[in-house]
This record gives sequence, structure tokens and C-alpha cells, in this order.
Amino acid sequence: MTEGTQPAHYHQLWFLLAAVVLAGFLIYLLQPILLPFLVGGLLAYLGDPMVDRLQRLGLGRTPGVVAVFVVLTLLATGAVLILLPLIGRQVNALGGYIPVAVEWFQGRLVPMLETYLGVDPEALDLGRLRTVLAENWQTGGDVAAMLVSRVGQSGMALLGLLANLALIPVVAFYLMRDWDEVMARIRGLLPRTLEPTVTRLAGECDDVLGAFLRGQLLVMLSLGVVYTVGLWLVGLDLAILIGMLAGVANIVPYLGFIIGFGAAAAAVVIQFSDWLLPLVLVLAVFSVGQLLEGALLTPLLVGDRIGLHPVAVIFAVLAGGQLFGFTGVLLALPVAAMIMVLLRYAHQRYKASSFYEHRESPGEATEPD
Repeated sequence: MTEGTQPAHYHQLWFLLAAVVLAGFLIYLLQPILLPFLVGGLLAYLGDPMVDRLQRLGLGRTPGVVAVFVVLTLLATGAVLILLPLIGRQVNALGGYIPVAVEWFQGRLVPMLETYLGVDPEALDLGRLRTVLAENWQTGGDVAAMLVSRVGQSGMALLGLLANLALIPVVAFYLMRDWDEVMARIRGLLPRTLEPTVTRLAGECDDVLGAFLRGQLLVMLSLGVVYTVGLWLVGLDLAILIGMLAGVANIVPYLGFIIGFGAAAAAVVIQFSDWLLPLVLVLAVFSVGQLLEGALLTPLLVGDRIGLHPVAVIFAVLAGGQLFGFTGVLLALPVAAMIMVLLRYAHQRYKASSFYEHRESPGEATEPD
């Protein structure tokens, strides 16, 4: 790199950094209206590879988008119509287990705590706890109705909610249709000296993010189905609720197993009087799920390209929610993937630099021994 081109190169880097900072500031200012655009963009990102496959098979871009859009809409509608009523019934059934759980705790665990730990039973006001939980659960069951009632009291709020919901499929459709063109225009705006590097890094970000979003979502869904069917075969009343919860929690490896098995074990102990065999069967269900995940699902659907550490995933989601609310939660994983790729690139540049490992120039004299 010549002396005349080096300042221009650094000016380009500062310009890109300023653009990133400005984009973050605009996201902070506009986050109340960004939700439908972010959700629509996420759907377009997930659907673009399927549209590309249809194009390679000879289908036009717009017909391919329509086909993918119809399939995604039918899947989402079917999931809402089938799963929501089932989960709603199980959530209501869970309220009936609260008094039973408190009585079980009082009858079995409290004596053990008193015997081995010296805990005073009167310090545990379980009767009051049962009353508070039952009242709050009864109130919580009407949250949806209360929310609809309050939204309905404000015509503008209701119109805003409906407008945001209607915008999501519109944004998703047009972004999915024009995705390749938008990406090409963005590449065309990049400084020519930086375009190859930025394009390569963007491709690595796409590999990481695509593997996580497309692959991990399929792993979560598959494990949710495995856990639900297995717990249903065991005879657990809350099989769907716990199975889906364990599948969703598997966004962080092993977290789904820990939460799912813990919840299922508690439900087994409360539901069954002779709970030892059902508990062993529940452990077998989650063990089979972990074996399937490690030996089949993750290698097949995710591969080894993801690179996002579980702690990084947790921190990214929590930090995004703290900084930008639900908008930040949606942006957390894409931003984390980009930061990880950039850190990897910076690490490679650092290891190749003279600052990391001093190299003597040809004309540099060496000191005598």
C-alpha cells in the first residue's frame, strides 16, 4: 500500500464506522416503528434460500416468492390454530397443580428440611403462598382478555396494532422478492478497495447467522416434537407445555435439557403417586433427545459453522433487550454473529501483524552475542 493510498483507506474505514454508529442511533430513535420491518426482514432472510432453489429449478423470482410465502403462511397459521389451543388448555391445567404442589411440598419436603436443616416450618407460610399463587394465576389467566379490552378502549392503539401486523407480510413479501437486488445494490455502494473484504466478511456472517437461525430453529422444533411425544407416551398431563418449553429453551445448548427435565420431573412427582418408574422414563426421553441432537440433528441441520458460544447467545439476547427492548432481542443474534466474525478477522490480522511478532527488516542490524 503506497503512502498516497493509505490515508484514503483509513478515511474509508472511518466512514464505514460512522455509518454503523449512525445506523445504531437511528435504530434507537426509531425502535417503536421498526418491529414489523425487522420481523418482515427476518422472514425474508429465512425464505430467500428456498426462493433461490426454486429459481434454479426454473421458476421465476416472483412466482417462487409467492410459493414460499404461501407455504410459510400455511405453516404459521396451522401452528397457531393447532398449538395455541392445546398449550392454552395445558396452561389452565397448570393452575390446578399449584395447590397440589404446595401441599406436596408441605407434606414431604418441609419435614425433611426440618429434620436435616433445622428449618422452622412456621417460617414457611405455605398457606399464604398457595393463596397468593392461586389468585395471581387466576388473574394471569385473564391477561389476554384484559389486554384486548384495554387495547380496544383506544381506537388509535388498536389501529396501530392491526397496521403493524398487516405490515409484516407486506414487508416480508417485497423484501423476499427483491432480496438479491438489494444485496447487489449494497455491494455497489461499498468503496471498491474494501468491497472484496466486506463481501467476504458478510458471507461469513451469513454462514454463521444462517446456520444458527435456520439450523437451530429446526433443531429446536425437532426436539420440541421429540420431547412432547415422549412425555405424552409417559402419560404426563403437561406433555405439550413442557416439551415445547424444552425445545424453545434449547436455543442455548443443554439449557433445554435442564429446564425440560427439571419441569417434567417436578410434574411427575406431583402427578403420580408411584413416581419412580415415570421419572426414569422421563429421564430416558430427555436422554434420547440429547443423543438425537448430538449425533443427528445438530450435525445435519447446523453443522460446525455456527461458532456462537452459548454464553455469547445469552449475553447478546439480554443486552439487546436491555438496550433496545424487543427490537434489540430481534437484532441481538444478527449483531452478535457480525461482531464474532469481525473479532475473528481482527484476531487474524493481529496474529499476522508485526506488533504481535516482531520481524527484523532486511537492513536491521543484529546485536552481537
